[in-house]
Amino acid sequence: MTETKAQKRNMTVVVTGASGRTGSRVARAARTAGLTVRAAGRGQGFDWENPTTWAQSLRDADAAYLVYPSDVGSPAAAEGVGALAREAVGLGVRRLVLLSARGEEQALATEEALTSSGADWTVLRASWFAQNFSEGPLVEGLRQGELVFPAGEVREPFVDLRDVGEVVAAVLTGGDRHVGRTLELTGPRLLSWREAVAEISQAAGVRIAYTPVPTRAYGEALAGFGVPPEEVELLTEVFDGLMDGRNAHLTEDVPEVLGRAARDFRDFAREAARTGAWKA
Repeated sequence: MTETKAQKRNMTVVVTGASGRTGSRVARAARTAGLTVRAAGRGQGFDWENPTTWAQSLRDADAAYLVYPSDVGSPAAAEGVGALAREAVGLGVRRLVLLSARGEEQALATEEALTSSGADWTVLRASWFAQNFSEGPLVEGLRQGELVFPAGEVREPFVDLRDVGEVVAAVLTGGDRHVGRTLELTGPRLLSWREAVAEISQAAGVRIAYTPVPTRAYGEALAGFGVPPEEVELLTEVFDGLMDGRNAHLTEDVPEVLGRAARDFRDFAREAARTGAWKA
């Protein structure tokens, strides 16, 4: 066994949000790569809002995957990620990977908080997740036959979260190759939300409509559902930026890191349909 292989096998990675949409895929991919995963969430006593809970998860670990539970562009995210990163470095956990958002200017402060912490960092700016259509708040509308969303006809290279998880694992097991890098993770194809919904409709065998609405109207709907005013304000500001076409191009970062093409949205839709993701 080479030293590198031994180091990989003995590496312990803290995965924040390990039961969530991204963290669960990261944890699975890390275990497949031979890493020891230490889940860090409320169930394990870890709380982003309570810094006194961080050390128990970080101590004696080699690396950590950081995903902030609300939007990565919030002021709380910049403060929390910066403080946790500094504590991690102080405890000897220098290798940190942050999930950020592609094209989101509000996330730059959170990225800066990580990169200035003294850590050996990698930032992953991900496109809109394919799994946002099968898990989370958009699902109910799709099950009822209509997705109402403020995306207009802009096109997006939806990325599969399994690819995100495997990129994290590859970055952590790749030595110093990806230290100090900001990677943009996209799928292999541009689709509008209307086209994505059409592919979901075809895969699920049901009729689903897409209705674009202005960002302000969407924010008012969120407020009506009880979303706090400050969160509504942030989300509408973020959507106003992200839905202007700035992300309507592909990158080769997923193929570069994984050595294969990124998973296609059509394959995601077919697989999710088989699990009954959009059954009413």
